Amino acid sequence: MKLTIIETGRPPDIIAARFPRYPVMVTELLSVHVPELAVETVALVEGEALPAPEAVDAVLVTGSPHGVYDPVPWIGPLKSFMRRCAAREVPQVGICFGHQLMAEAFGGRAAKAPQGWGIGRHSYRVEHSDGFMAGHCGRDVHMAVSHQDQVLEKPDVAEVLLASDFTPYAALAYRHAPAISFQGHPEFAPDFADALIRSRRGTRFPEDLADAALESLATGQLDGDLVGRWIASFYRGSVRADSAALAA
Repeated sequence: MKLTIIETGRPPDIIAARFPRYPVMVTELLSVHVPELAVETVALVEGEALPAPEAVDAVLVTGSPHGVYDPVPWIGPLKSFMRRCAAREVPQVGICFGHQLMAEAFGGRAAKAPQGWGIGRHSYRVEHSDGFMAGHCGRDVHMAVSHQDQVLEKPDVAEVLLASDFTPYAALAYRHAPAISFQGHPEFAPDFADALIRSRRGTRFPEDLADAALESLATGQLDGDLVGRWIASFYRGSVRADSAALAA
């Protein structure tokens, strides 16, 4: 299966030398469940051009330090790209920033949340179990998070998959197109999530909030592999039968 990863952000410079870039994290997450996975990365952060929707088989949009409202020149074209992929029934997944931008592209709204920063390990209840979500066993799902923005208004065409009191629209599935998205970061390993919080403790994150987030990571599991399996199952069930992305 061929996946085009749209890279919209990088790990902070202070820890970048210790960890891979987000497309590598995503590839490691998914390749366990899709051994034949082939990946190409489009680095919007370096000014690379978006491909034509007809030239891609499946898409994933990464997290980013930007907000969907920032005056960044590639944000508008990326929204249009998402809508054009939807029209061609190209399967799409959004993570964090990608989740928020997908909601905006399809009629919702994302902005800074009145709840403030969400960091550490967050737990979500399953509001709706879609066909690709085998294996959750009715329990809560736990993911690493790092976000100040959220989807505040859900698109009419979206159904809520995961939710919490802090993040009511934590994962969405779209009914007009093969598209799903997650506010959390299934690709974040515990050591990266820990290092990210420590690098921003006392600067972007208040110390007490950062300390509570670090404790949450130390005392509970993350379900990144489960969500990675969901994403792989979603792609397998959504890639068009005539697409080159299907394995032989």
